[in-house]
Amino acid sequence: MGQINPTKSKIASVAWKLFYEQGYEATTVDQIINECGMSKGNFYHYFRAKDELLNSLSDMFDEEYESIMEKLDKDMNSFDKLIETTRHLFRFIEERVPVDLLAILYSSQIIKKGQKHLLDQTRVYYRVLQQIITEGQDRNQIKNDRSSREIVRIYAMQERAVLYDWCICEGNYPLSSYGVELIEIFLKDFKIE
Repeated sequence: MGQINPTKSKIASVAWKLFYEQGYEATTVDQIINECGMSKGNFYHYFRAKDELLNSLSDMFDEEYESIMEKLDKDMNSFDKLIETTRHLFRFIEERVPVDLLAILYSSQIIKKGQKHLLDQTRVYYRVLQQIITEGQDRNQIKNDRSSREIVRIYAMQERAVLYDWCICEGNYPLSSYGVELIEIFLKDFKIE
């Protein structure tokens, strides 16, 4: 399913680990390069500046979606698959992504011009959602009174809403439980009982 470059992914993973451990501002490009064990040229081939690493968070999310899809029971109810993928990602965020960095990512997506990585329909994230929702409609587990594409859009919008709220609340509630509960409440009308 994936098109994720392993070198770029390694740089992003190392950078985010350092951001988490010592903060975004305190982490230098040289530290990231040293931790990766690569040359500056190799780093700058993938990222022109440290700021560009903020956009790599969506790539990390996509890797997590690929990982959970490999682990999910193929026979699981499709609506439950949606909820489980969200629970997995929210747990990943709680454990590996500082609230302030997620907030920076969201604010950069709001104020910057041009491509918005979080809305890029070619991302693994959107393909996973499309796959699960289409499967659910085919299995008569997710309503088909709306197109799968429209349900993907609504689902992604609700997920972003919860993440945005979690950021402005400075992470003061458990995302992987309460945040997921909110998603289930918002989207319960799509589930066929």
